[in-house]
Amino acid sequence: MLTRFSVFSNGKRRFADLSEQEILALAISSEEEDARIYAAYAAKLRAEFPASAAVFDGMVAEETEHRRRLLDMYKRRFGDFVIPIRREHVRDFYARRPVWLVESLSIERVRQEAADMERQAHDFYLAAAQRSTDADTRKLLGDLAVAEAGHEAAADRLEEKHLGEGQREAEDMASRRQFVLTWVQPGLAGLMDGSVSTLAPIFATAFATQNPWTTFLIGLSASVGAGISMGFTEAAHDDGKLSGRGAPWKRGLASGLMTTLGGLGHALPYLIPNFWTATTIALIVVFLELWAIVWIQNRYMETPFLRAAFQVVLGGGLVLAAGILIGGS
Repeated sequence: MLTRFSVFSNGKRRFADLSEQEILALAISSEEEDARIYAAYAAKLRAEFPASAAVFDGMVAEETEHRRRLLDMYKRRFGDFVIPIRREHVRDFYARRPVWLVESLSIERVRQEAADMERQAHDFYLAAAQRSTDADTRKLLGDLAVAEAGHEAAADRLEEKHLGEGQREAEDMASRRQFVLTWVQPGLAGLMDGSVSTLAPIFATAFATQNPWTTFLIGLSASVGAGISMGFTEAAHDDGKLSGRGAPWKRGLASGLMTTLGGLGHALPYLIPNFWTATTIALIVVFLELWAIVWIQNRYMETPFLRAAFQVVLGGGLVLAAGILIGGS
């Protein structure tokens, strides 16, 4: 028997070459792995989204029950020894992406991944059953496809039980708020700082020297320096534990990157040797940056559009005018 299965050490088996015993063993190991994945999701969500965690606890119970039934069937037909075959041993079998290891998964991403898991298993078993020429194998794969479809229905029932009475809406709102606090708010602050505060030094240099390369170097140094400063400031001033704004490194990363990008946007055109061409393109980029800030404020911070437009365009226009006047004097 060991000789028969030594092929696993040399390469992946084709699904079409698996025996019914191997297919059933594969189904058992797949159910066991899915149960562990759902348990990991439940543990990750429990602190902030207890209702969704309860849904995944229920799905763990469903997967465990299906594994028990498959294992009982396997033992009745083939004995106690279960062939150690897993998804990665089969060439054309679906694979699970290790997204449960990602710390910052949103609640919607977790739900979507769970739904994808069930659809993948259902679709694969159904397609395999349709291709099979052996009656017993076809019935076995068809039963597995029905079981996976039943998982989806069970998940829907569990969501109705645990996420009723506005629980899902409340968790979605909490997830969106956390996203805004951790990523959007510091990123927006960085974009505003990088886009607006670098206008004066970049355009002052441009009109004072009319040298695109010198202007680019000033813009590059101002953007990178401001990005580093904003990133460290955002990360250092609040550890996120009391404010609930999330991990400092995430906020620092968002703020630092967006600050740098905001400044580089109107510095990069000065790589063009012609001064007036570079300046025209830089002014167009400034216009786009300011309206991007207005859109983000309106979309995520719920600032009225006209108020956001007035504040951002007026502030940016004043800084831009100051830089041009100082540089041209």
